[in-house]
Amino acid sequence: MKKKFIGLVAGLTSVVMLTCGCSSIGSDADAAFEYINDELATGLSGTSEEATQGGTLIFAEDIYQPMLEESSSVASTTKEEEPQEEPQADDDKVVMVFIGDSQIENGRDSGTDLASLVSERVPNSVAYNLGIGGTTAALEHSTSDASLDKWDSISFNGIAYSLAGKVDKDRVFANYPVVLDNLNKIDPEEVDYYFIEYGANDFFTKMPLDKTQFEGNPLHSYYEALEVGVSTLKDISPNAKIVMMTPFYGIYKDSQGKFLGDSYVVSYGVDTLANYARKALNVAEDKKLIDFDAMNDNKKCDLYLDTAEEYLMDGTHLTEKGRNVFARLLAHIPNFYEENEPYAYLENDYIKINEFDPEDYFMISDSELEERYPEAYEKLKAGAYPLAREHGAGSDDDD
Repeated sequence: MKKKFIGLVAGLTSVVMLTCGCSSIGSDADAAFEYINDELATGLSGTSEEATQGGTLIFAEDIYQPMLEESSSVASTTKEEEPQEEPQADDDKVVMVFIGDSQIENGRDSGTDLASLVSERVPNSVAYNLGIGGTTAALEHSTSDASLDKWDSISFNGIAYSLAGKVDKDRVFANYPVVLDNLNKIDPEEVDYYFIEYGANDFFTKMPLDKTQFEGNPLHSYYEALEVGVSTLKDISPNAKIVMMTPFYGIYKDSQGKFLGDSYVVSYGVDTLANYARKALNVAEDKKLIDFDAMNDNKKCDLYLDTAEEYLMDGTHLTEKGRNVFARLLAHIPNFYEENEPYAYLENDYIKINEFDPEDYFMISDSELEERYPEAYEKLKAGAYPLAREHGAGSDDDD
């Protein structure tokens, strides 16, 4: 099928233009490009007058916000549900804490959540899932009193303050017993990795991108809320590495089921979700975090309009197959830092969902490692990278 690239500037005054290349949102750039086929391009331009008049963004007045409870029945069922093992942390374990919205919570009851799937790929690790569907990074609009003694928000800073012992977590998370139980099991001084993912609900609830769009408590804006929460985590877990994930790419319909567009073109009153992703990358850069870009195509997998139905169960939430894809990609981060595998695996893994096998372990050949990463190759031949060696790296037989 003939393909075309449609470029879309992702600011509120963005202009649609044809382009012959593909790019992604950088930490200081506003441009984003979407890769779609002719049929989908025609469908996109035909769904909204705003999309064809003047080339501006699609400003949605009516948008369907899928809830995890509604969509779970159509999730992929490639893995049978099994009782989730209670995580047991000790001095020898790699301790990972996942904080976020329904993308993090999704699959927790069946042990197919991102936290569990990543832990399965990281040797000797334990993962705690603090995801709560519907939550935001920013402090909710309804919260006017943000004093710690009266704190009642379950947003990102509610999690961070609870881990820091600054708020009464038993009261704040009384209605979320699984999260509260995990909070009580976490010793911040023992945490090795935090994975943070927010943005979709900030988009759906029209949270300001940053304090330039809002006068008042900066916690009510996305960038500042992420920044403050990260600072709290750094204070209580000075040795932990923090991974800032962007929100995931999505596609949107109105309440009548009419297709509106994707994360690069649909604004719901503030900006596109792609620009919330850009802000998350800004936080990662400014706070010197590890970034994980789950928004932009042609980075680590082929999630975009053509493949959305495979990755997304409802246009927003990852299917089980999608979670497995991103778990493999995310696992490279701790596996590199724990010296289970060379950086080359983290740098080079790219997944096409129609070719994805959840049992696969990504690696490059010894010969390629020797040519492009000679220092890593020497370490491998000296006996380093036990996980890579377990999967055949360092043998004399290259594929």
